[in-house]
Amino acid sequence: MKAARLYEYDPKMNVQLKIEEVKAPTITAPDEVIVRVGAAGLCRTDLHIIEGVWKPTMDPEGTLLPYIMGHENAGWVEEVGSGVRSVKRGDAVICHPFRSCGICLNCRHGEDMYCDNGQFPGLGMNGGFAEYFITSERSLIKLNANITPIEVAPLADAGITAYRAAKRAAKLLRPGSYCVLLGIGGLGHIALQSLHAISGCRIIAVDREPAARVLAKDLGADFILDGGPNVIEEVSQITGGGAHVVIDFVGELGVENICWKMVRKGGQLFVVGYGGNINVPTAHLVIEEINIGGSLVGNFTELVELMELNADGKVKMHYTEYNLASINTALDDFKNRRFTGRGVIVP
Repeated sequence: MKAARLYEYDPKMNVQLKIEEVKAPTITAPDEVIVRVGAAGLCRTDLHIIEGVWKPTMDPEGTLLPYIMGHENAGWVEEVGSGVRSVKRGDAVICHPFRSCGICLNCRHGEDMYCDNGQFPGLGMNGGFAEYFITSERSLIKLNANITPIEVAPLADAGITAYRAAKRAAKLLRPGSYCVLLGIGGLGHIALQSLHAISGCRIIAVDREPAARVLAKDLGADFILDGGPNVIEEVSQITGGGAHVVIDFVGELGVENICWKMVRKGGQLFVVGYGGNINVPTAHLVIEEINIGGSLVGNFTELVELMELNADGKVKMHYTEYNLASINTALDDFKNRRFTGRGVIVP
C-alpha cells in the first residue's frame, strides 16, 4: 500500500514525509479491524510530532521511526478479526483515535482516553496517512446514512476534543453568560457550533486570521475579535468584567499568558491547545478564585454524541482536501495557516 512515513524529528519542521510503498497491515488479534482509509485529518499534534515534542512519550527508545502518522481517521471496513461482530466488510466507519482495552477501571468508567493499556494509531504506532490502517472493534462507530468519511474524519480527534471542552463549559454557562473561544481553527469552529447546540451562552470568538473571523461570523458567534493588543480590555468591556468560561485552543505563541486574564472572578479556563507554559501569580488564583484545567480528547460516548449532532446538521466540519501525494504541501499550508478549518488527506 502507499503510505506517508516520517523518518526524522526536527524542531524546525524542515523535514518532509516520504511517500512510499509499504507492507499493508494484517490482522493479528480477534478484535482487530483493518480500515480502508477514506480520509485522515491533519492535526496540530502532527506538527508537534514532527517537532519531536511527542518523542519522550511515544518514542522514548528512539526505535519508532520510520512510521505512519495520522490519528483522525474514517473509512470503510476492509477486513475483520474472528471475534468482531458489530461491523462487517464495507461498513463506513469513523474511528475513535484511542484503541482502549475495555477492561481497566478507566475504561469501565467510560473514559477511554485514560485507558491503562491503550494504543494510539498515529502516535506511537502506524496510523492513517496511508491506504489502510489497523484498529480495534471497540474504536469504531458506523456512519449515519449519507455521511461520507471525508466529511467527518477530523471529528475523530479535533471534533471530540472541541466537543468535550464545549460540553464541560456548557455545564458552567447559564443563558446570557459569556464564553471566549481563542482560536477558530480546526477545533474552535467545532466548539462554536457545539456550544450553539448545547448551551444558551453568548460566544466571543477571537482569532488573528481574517478568514477565521469570517468563518466565526458565518457560524453565528455573538462577538468577533481580532486578538490585537487590547483584546483583554475588549473582552472585559463586552462581558462586564470577564468571561465566565474561556477555552484556549492555541496554548502557545503567547496566547497561554493572556487567556487567564480574560476570566472573571470565579470563572473557568480550559486549556486545549498546548506547546507553551502558563505563568499565573498564585495571588491572582486565590484572590480571583479562577479555575484552570486542561481538557483532553473526548471519549467514545462523546464521539457518538458528536456524530448525532453532525447527522442532524448542527455541527459540520469545514475542511480543505489534499491527496496523499500532496501531504507535504498540506503540512506546509497548515503550518502557515493557508486554510481555514481542517486539512483532510485522502489516499
